Amino acid sequence: MSTYLLNINGVDRKVDVDPSTPLLWVLRDYLRLVGTKYGCGIAQCGACTVHVEDIAIRSCQYPIANVGNQKITTIEGLSEKGDHPLQLAWIAEDVPQCGYCQSGQIMQAAALLKSNSDPTDEDIESVMNGNICRCGTYTRIKKAIKIAANKN
Repeated sequence: MSTYLLNINGVDRKVDVDPSTPLLWVLRDYLRLVGTKYGCGIAQCGACTVHVEDIAIRSCQYPIANVGNQKITTIEGLSEKGDHPLQLAWIAEDVPQCGYCQSGQIMQAAALLKSNSDPTDEDIESVMNGNICRCGTYTRIKKAIKIAANKN
């Protein structure tokens, strides 16, 4: 076991875990931040997407030892009141059906908009390609991202 001081959503949190423990399990099991979801466990579906220093990463395969002093943002930290432009666009476009993939979808889209405030359809498709939605709401996801881009 090792002790880690993590800055998650702007708050310093201390955990004692094995260095190989994936960030996902630290967030969910140790810190009870359950907005980030477990999907495939092999970094292929995107349900576990969080930001490490504003870069979207798959937390299911990201060992806690790799975090260092980098800032982590989860879906809970994207906005205090659920009023991030993406969250509002998601609601306006009625994007989620089952909702399971949505925190990962939103976090991936937020990273896209942080690096590209006016993405083309091709930009959106390229960046969002690895985030799987079993309900198939890809058209609504793309539309919501475009709406949020215009509000940033």
